[in-house]
This record gives sequence, C-alpha cells and structure tokens, in this order.
Amino acid sequence: MALKDAKTGTRNEAGIAAALGALKQSFGERFQTGQAFRAQHAHTTTYIPAQLPDGVLLAEGSDDVKAAVKICAEHKVPVIGFGTGSSLEGQVNAPNGGISIDFSRMNRILEVNAEDLDCTVEPGVTREELNTYLRDTGLFFPIDPGANASIGGMTSTRASGTNAVRYGTMKDNVLAVTAVTANGEEIRTARRARKSSAGYDMTRLFVGAEGTLGILTSVTLRLQGIPQKIGGAVCAFPTVRAACDAVIMTIQMGIPVARIELLDALQIRACNAYSKLSYEEKPTLFLEFHGTDETVALQSEQFAEIAAECGGGKFSWTVNADERSKLWKARHDAYWASRALAPEMAALSTDVCVPISRLADCIGETQADIEEHGLLAMIVGHAGDGNFHVLLLFDDKTEEGIAVAEAFVGRLNARALAMDGTCTGEHGIGQGKMAFLEEELGGTVDLMRQVKKALDPDDIFNPGKIFHRA
Repeated sequence: MALKDAKTGTRNEAGIAAALGALKQSFGERFQTGQAFRAQHAHTTTYIPAQLPDGVLLAEGSDDVKAAVKICAEHKVPVIGFGTGSSLEGQVNAPNGGISIDFSRMNRILEVNAEDLDCTVEPGVTREELNTYLRDTGLFFPIDPGANASIGGMTSTRASGTNAVRYGTMKDNVLAVTAVTANGEEIRTARRARKSSAGYDMTRLFVGAEGTLGILTSVTLRLQGIPQKIGGAVCAFPTVRAACDAVIMTIQMGIPVARIELLDALQIRACNAYSKLSYEEKPTLFLEFHGTDETVALQSEQFAEIAAECGGGKFSWTVNADERSKLWKARHDAYWASRALAPEMAALSTDVCVPISRLADCIGETQADIEEHGLLAMIVGHAGDGNFHVLLLFDDKTEEGIAVAEAFVGRLNARALAMDGTCTGEHGIGQGKMAFLEEELGGTVDLMRQVKKALDPDDIFNPGKIFHRA
C-alpha cells in the first residue's frame, strides 16, 4: 500500500445506517455522530490520512461493549477500539466506516494483588495513571512506549519501548485479557497464575492482534518492584559501530541495564539546539540502571570499562533524580527536537528491528541511504534489543516528496528483512506495513487470515489492518 493512500474498503451503507439508529437508541448522548467528534477518533499521529468512523460510543463498562458489538455484528458493521490514538500505523482508522468504541471512561483499576505482583485494569487506563495509582504499593508497570498510551492500546499493538531490554514487551507482561468476541460474548483467556500449560495460548493471540480478533475489556498485568536506586548515564562514541559494539558487549556480559538508547549525531545536534544542551555531536548512548546502591554502582562501572574499550568519550552518570533527568533530556525531547529542524515539513516515524549483532550494519547502511538521497532524517534506537526508529522529515505537499518518503521506507524495511529482522519492532502493522508483513512472513499471513476468519467471520473487528482479507 502506498503511504499516501490509506485503502478504503466497501462500506455497508444500509447496515451502518441501521446500526447508527440502534446505537443511538440504546446509548443516547453517549453515542456521538458529529463530524468534529468523529475526526478526533480517526488516526492523526501519522502521515496516513485520517479515515473517520460513522459514530463514536463512549463505553462505560463491558456491558456497553457487549451490547454495541451485538448490534454491529447483527448489521455487519465494523468496530474499532480507541484508547488514546497514539498508534503510528493507522490502527484506529475506519477505512470501511463503522463504529469507534472510546475507552476513556473505562479507566478503572479493578484489582491490585501486591503479594502476587499483578493487577487487572480496564483498557482505558493509561500507563501513567496506573503507575501513579501503584506508587504507594512499591510496585510499577515497566512498559514505556514514550506516549501516555492506554493499556488496551499497548496490549493490542504489543508495545514495548525504552525499558524492554530488561523488562520485556507487552507479550511478556500480560497475564490474561477479557475480550468481547464476534457474537457479543465476553471471554477470559487465562487465570492469574504465572505459568500454564492449559490449551492454546489465547492471551498472546490477542496481544498484538491490533483489535482485529475482538475488543478487549480488561487486561491483567505483571508488575515489578520499584527499584531502590536508579542510575542514569550518558556516553558519546566516535561512530555508530563503536556505540553498537558497546551495546553488544554489555548485553553479552549480562549487565542488567534497564534502558540503553542510541541517538545518532544529527539527533544529538537537533537536541542541543532545541533543549539548549551541549553534548558532543556524536553517536551517543543513554543508559539507565535499576537496583540497589551497590548493584547500580557496579553496573555503571562495568559499562564504563566497556565504553572505554570501544573508544567512548567522557562517561557521565548519576543517581540523583534531577541530574538524571538533565542527562536524559536529549532523549526525552528527541521527537520535538527533530520536528524543530524543519517545522514546515511533515514527519514520518517508522521502525524496524534486527538481531543485535546486525544493528550497526543496519543503522550504518540506513545512514548511507539517507546521505545518498539527500534526506533529512534522524535515528533513535532501543539499542539493547536491536530496535531503531527513523524520523523522516519530508514534503507531503508534492507527489515527488511523497514518493521519496515511500521509497525510503521500502528500502529500510527490505534492509531489515535481509538481515533476518522484522519490519516493525513495536509500531505494529496497521495499514502502513501490510506489504512488508507479507514479505516477512509469507504463507504465515495466510494462516493469520484463517484465524481471523474463524474468530471474526464477517470481518467486523478493525477491518483493513495487518492484512487484507482474501
């Protein structure tokens, strides 16, 4: 699919009209059809054009979801879940029209089992809300995709982020979900036990399904103890390869870094200008260590030795919270700093992931590609797990500018796949990466289609995402 064309499917006009009437009658003012309200629930955080739903339900509980799905199933009308709208590949667009279910009012924390280190929440709870609630328990939820995303959205896109190198991704931290299926019934995929051999792993079938198999109504999460001490560190390197070599040695030695982020030289230059910093304009690693006073100090010393061996420059680290925030400011402001380089241009954020041993090769070839084609693009990497993002600034007002962006994304994904990587480490497929998924997995996508058809025979759940129905 061309990036400029979010493919529009066939609209069931009669069914949509009937469903709108039934939903309005059932939910009154909690079902909205105004243009402005619908526009807020189409995709706006990516270059892919917005495709509005025909109506938006402000759900207040699982009974609302079940009732809405039954109405939409009866009339064969699409249903799209909406958390905060922060996904990046068109996941909340409505290419066939239909109904958006807004979970902002389903934001209750249903249960916290501190002794078992788990909790159950409704899908509209955001990660920041959850961690604020958990603060007094001494626990926290570690997955941090950057945006204050909803737990339901993070589950549906199999999100990860800066902490993934130590704490894993959503697939590692979701113990169970409840979901409304195509017949309007609610199912529970697992219990709270930390492991189970009971049948198919249905939990992980829904984690990362991008809302195409059902609508989540609750998520049970694994929690972690808040570290006694957190240390932050920054170190510049002469080349991207030198920085990646330091990352590889750190992981291979088993140093349990919590975060290890790579910013390329252009990204550092942008951050210096935007945030009034004075970092060397070189590839730079930003790290965070979690543990006790002793273990954080030991981890920092071990990494400092690795950095020196790999040609790293001055190694700065601290356990002071304010100083740590200052050290990390460049990483936290990276997106806005990049946009400030050319505010008149459109931004396209894309990601790939490769085996960590190929990270330096993939980033190096991508930088050469950017230079060869005269592009303006910055690279930020979750270096500890081989995942990196490219923020491309481009002219979206001309066909030529759009074609250049599309061609770059195509080359980036082909490069990652050639290195036995994946077309997306954490953004998901949505509408934007369907063609690359076919290249990556081949016939496995046909198996996905069979699962989708079995669970959603009328294709009402978020159609036109991940793959097109055969």
